[in-house]
Amino acid sequence: MRRYLSFVLLSLAVPATAGELSLYSPIQCDLTGPCYIQQYVDHDASDQASDFMCSGLSYDRHKGTDFALATTDMIATGVNVLASADGIVSGVRDGMEDMRFSSENAADVEGRECGNGVVIRHADGWETQYCHLRKGSITAERGQQVKTGDVLGQVGMSGRAAFPHVHLSVRHNGKVVDTFDPDGTITCGEVEGATLWADLPPYRAGGIVSIGTSAAVPEFDAIRGNTVPLPDATSEALVIYAFLFGTRKGDIIRLSLEGPGGVLVERDTLMKRQQAQSFRAIGKKLTGPRWPAGQYHGSATLLRAGTVVEQQELTLTIP
Repeated sequence: MRRYLSFVLLSLAVPATAGELSLYSPIQCDLTGPCYIQQYVDHDASDQASDFMCSGLSYDRHKGTDFALATTDMIATGVNVLASADGIVSGVRDGMEDMRFSSENAADVEGRECGNGVVIRHADGWETQYCHLRKGSITAERGQQVKTGDVLGQVGMSGRAAFPHVHLSVRHNGKVVDTFDPDGTITCGEVEGATLWADLPPYRAGGIVSIGTSAAVPEFDAIRGNTVPLPDATSEALVIYAFLFGTRKGDIIRLSLEGPGGVLVERDTLMKRQQAQSFRAIGKKLTGPRWPAGQYHGSATLLRAGTVVEQQELTLTIP
């Protein structure tokens, strides 16, 4: 169960004026879960980074918006990338492998950081670019006329991608434009009154991607891949973990696990630095021959300055 108790900002923002682009989401997935926006255009001219809300959901010189999948196994399931507006396909690349970017494979993607992608030319000098698509998934062809919502391919992790997502870049006469703040005038803590969105995506100022249970503290790659095995009655421990994004220094992640006999373990953990993605876990070791049969309830809460940002809950049944 997922609860958004604050920091999901709904806005009365309207699309920009006539002659400007009007966009719809480029991903066929619910952006309040399991998908989400990991990063936005960087508005900080220094070597630091800031999104349009003066928050840290960006990185230095980031030129687009990253619409992310919760876990890498969703790549195989197939999540469609959609044309955000009518236009003509002016560029296509496919054939690059889906893999997590690292220093070891950096040379392989040099000059092709977008990975597999599509570029669409729109009226009045506008252009959209869709990056990191799944290898072999692209259905769009150069010169093809597409309509808003047409399938271009599927979300992948090709090119310079550390997680599965589609990176949407928008340019006007060659200049990068932030779809959430097209005039570049930043008003901290507020969504602009005029955006490029016909249907404004929600802004989540960090949050909980998912929570789960396991028999030991899992590896982060297993959490990202949704391959963590569930514990059973004789597991050496019961662990609850939370997969987080956009956490800030000073945030607190509160984890709790209750069993048939009451609270097994609970803890508040202080986040000591800003992190794009991270996880935290707590657990309790088995002290008897087996765990009592029944339902176990877990919860994870992200708090910022004493306010709940997000909360998720789960139930595990041990026969």
